[in-house]
Amino acid sequence: MLDTRPAPRLVAQPAPGLPVARLVLGKPVDEVEALLPRLFNLCRGAQAAAVSAALGRVDDGTAAAEIARDVLRDHLLKLHTSWPALLGLAPQALPDDWRAGGRGLLAALFGPDAEAPATPAAFDVFLASNRPAAVPLACIAQRFAPGEAVSEGLPAPDGQTLWRRGACENSVAARHLSHPVMRALEASHGRGPLWRAAARLYDIEAAALGRLPALEATPGRALVPAARGTYAIHMQVENGHVTGFDRVTPTDALLAQGGILARSLATLPAEKTGLGALLLDILDPCSPVRLREVRDA
Repeated sequence: MLDTRPAPRLVAQPAPGLPVARLVLGKPVDEVEALLPRLFNLCRGAQAAAVSAALGRVDDGTAAAEIARDVLRDHLLKLHTSWPALLGLAPQALPDDWRAGGRGLLAALFGPDAEAPATPAAFDVFLASNRPAAVPLACIAQRFAPGEAVSEGLPAPDGQTLWRRGACENSVAARHLSHPVMRALEASHGRGPLWRAAARLYDIEAAALGRLPALEATPGRALVPAARGTYAIHMQVENGHVTGFDRVTPTDALLAQGGILARSLATLPAEKTGLGALLLDILDPCSPVRLREVRDA
């Protein structure tokens, strides 16, 4: 019998968030400063830098180096391990001495020029190469056609939009909106999987060369670059104890109503729901999210 039901679509079911405020309120600031990086191992450097900056204790040089290592690790694992596995490709070893960053890492990834592709033409050449970082991007370009799984029209994050907790483009790509390749990909494909995946190349370059955005700190508040976007923290302290605590993460923006994930799923064709796991890994929430198929009545 012919199935006349509507085609299924994917919806996201996030796991309940960790009650961070309850875990830190009333505790001594030194204990909180030590606790947060242990709670969030995926972005340990950003967590440590944010709480220290909000307390006025941050060492900018040390914090920047730790954040850069977090960023390099996260992006390189996606390009060499996670995305290849989801695309049916063989995983690749991370470049030797990747933690050191610098031009040596960029040469290993991009070739003798030791820079990420700077123009749309150079990006096309890179995409056609057999370099480990290029192959998964080429496959992503093949899996998602222009206009598929896109999330257009979201504002870039700043100190105001983040704290409103609404939908915004708090992502790795937001740090590279004006790059010529990113602008070309946005024009040709939209703010979709290829655009987001390519942003990791430019974030690797920025992290390797010490060019990630600087920490922004005022008493009790901090904005910090992290491996998934921008992380914000607000702390109130009295008599050496934390009396108020709030935080906003890139995943908050990703999962917001009408946010990046919802818009990406809404523009994923029904016949491509099998790419949901890959799409979710490209969007990269830092907490568990399950995708399930539903059919509209």
